Amino acid sequence: MTSHQHLQHTLELIKLEREADLEQYRQKVLLRSLTQRVKEGVTWYPVRLGKDYIGTGERIIIELERTHPTDQPHSFQSGKSVNVFCNASGKPEKQHVQGVVNYVQDNMLAITINPDELPEWMNDGQLGVDVMFDEMTYREMEYALKSVMKAEGRVAWLREIFLGNEKPTLLDEVHPEPAQHLNQSQQRALQKIRQAQDVAFIHGPPGTGKTTTLVQAIVHTQRIEGQVLVTTPSNAAIDLLVEKLTEQGVNTVRIGHPARVTEQTLSKTLDARIAAHTHFDELKALRKRIEKVRNEASKYKRNFGHHEREHRRLLKEEARLLKSDADMLEFYIVNDVLQQAQAICCTLVGASHPVLRGRKFKTVFIDEAAQSLEAACWIPMLRAHRIILAGDHCQLPPTIKSNEAAKAGLAVTLFERGIEKHPQTATLLQIQYRMHEAIMKFPSQWFYADALIAHPSVKTRLLKAHHQPVEFIDTAGCGFTEKQDPETLSRFNEEEAERVIHEAEKLVQDFGAQEWNNQQITMGIITPYRTQVDYLKKLAEASALLQPLHALITIHTVDAFQGQERDAIIISFVRSNDKAEVGFLADIRRTNVAITRARKKLIMVGDSATLAAHPFYESLITYVQQEGFYKSAFEVE
Repeated sequence: MTSHQHLQHTLELIKLEREADLEQYRQKVLLRSLTQRVKEGVTWYPVRLGKDYIGTGERIIIELERTHPTDQPHSFQSGKSVNVFCNASGKPEKQHVQGVVNYVQDNMLAITINPDELPEWMNDGQLGVDVMFDEMTYREMEYALKSVMKAEGRVAWLREIFLGNEKPTLLDEVHPEPAQHLNQSQQRALQKIRQAQDVAFIHGPPGTGKTTTLVQAIVHTQRIEGQVLVTTPSNAAIDLLVEKLTEQGVNTVRIGHPARVTEQTLSKTLDARIAAHTHFDELKALRKRIEKVRNEASKYKRNFGHHEREHRRLLKEEARLLKSDADMLEFYIVNDVLQQAQAICCTLVGASHPVLRGRKFKTVFIDEAAQSLEAACWIPMLRAHRIILAGDHCQLPPTIKSNEAAKAGLAVTLFERGIEKHPQTATLLQIQYRMHEAIMKFPSQWFYADALIAHPSVKTRLLKAHHQPVEFIDTAGCGFTEKQDPETLSRFNEEEAERVIHEAEKLVQDFGAQEWNNQQITMGIITPYRTQVDYLKKLAEASALLQPLHALITIHTVDAFQGQERDAIIISFVRSNDKAEVGFLADIRRTNVAITRARKKLIMVGDSATLAAHPFYESLITYVQQEGFYKSAFEVE
């Protein structure tokens, strides 16, 4: 495939993905009754208006509370687009307003709404809120792909490096100023970035300090170039980088809707920076004057006399001229803020923001690039002279709704494609600071060519003296058979879940609940299946030992644990059947993530008779047997 054919193919796959995403939205929201939507977790109804106030960027924020508190799972999260509606007058289609979720707290949603003033109907009661379909992301990805196809100059060169036959250029030995707190492989990554004229990759396995290395690379690059663009696929990831860069003294501006930003980074948003600008009071005064003139003009009706009509025309003309002045002043303030910024930070899609129109950057950084759709990466790359990507393609891939699109290539990221095509531009970070050597060893052998080295500070660190760092509890022959939820089609295994909770209780008993709490020991229970998560949570809540420690014990799917770590991790593999089908577990990158969340203790519970049908799990079981970490469920109490 030529680069143009590849991009055309990707465009078709993005359309497939959009259709699959829209269909899921239709099935969950548009085609369901209000009662079904509430049950599905895509609608909160009824809710009441708690309070409203002016937030960052002079936008209205409303707080909506569920009138019937519940801990039912739902789809609302920070950054989601939503639609607030009212059923009170029988005309809900007219009485609705769109907005973005700031944050969710138990049974309360904080939402930044789009209008300049609070709609009157919000006080009528019978309010509800729906999750909305994210059309803009697809529009921006399609636009970027088409732009890359017809690009000339620098973007065309980057296109051919990633998708064609061009080779990236590396300068001869260039030694950046040393960063004393970085290890050798991290220093090598910095050196590679200095040498790279077109592209460089930071390959960061779990616990190897990818973020630390990337932040230093950004700081060093900014010192040389003056300004850089920093992007990630998610709001949470970019907010983390904004925090880290600010700690390093970098003047950072965060582009994006204030509702999609964490509280810590609010002061760095463009809206907050505009509000803090020396000329902002002048702009505010202009806007007030415009409002006053408009209000005065609206007093005059058409049936007034000639003088009134003329006065109204003059007032409207004055408002128009004032608005022109305000727009010019705002344009100046925005450009001044951006000009002063040393790092401009946004999500991949956020790089299409109108304030960045026409801006080019010598270097663009993309973090979490191995979790980013190729089409989304091209959005900031359209502004780049060279590109630095950081991530790990041996961990979680991008989330894709269409199986057809994933199988046809949408799941392959630019990071994966580029690192395999141009390995000379990549640096593997090798020293890991998270886990005991025995927890690290198998993932290192299978995914990272056995190149990882445990730092002395973690190499032999155990949860408790004489504890084994790893245990595999084999349920083969126990009759722990998986089941399938007929509604969600998700798998669960009740007996295995009970065994997992039993293992969690044993860990706590080894310390005593009081000591566990005093030491603030953290535990994660991970399973790939949502229904198993729900069942495990029920069992944990019913446990007299675990329930009081719920703040220290997290039970969730693999995806929710990406980027996190715990002192102890217990994995429930779930699959146990006569056909030796592993299904979802065949994406072994998920298991890599699950295993590498553990710092000092890893317990895996699964059926070897089912799992060993897959070569990865067969090797994992061989590893635990060789190291003396294997136990049959019959052997342990």
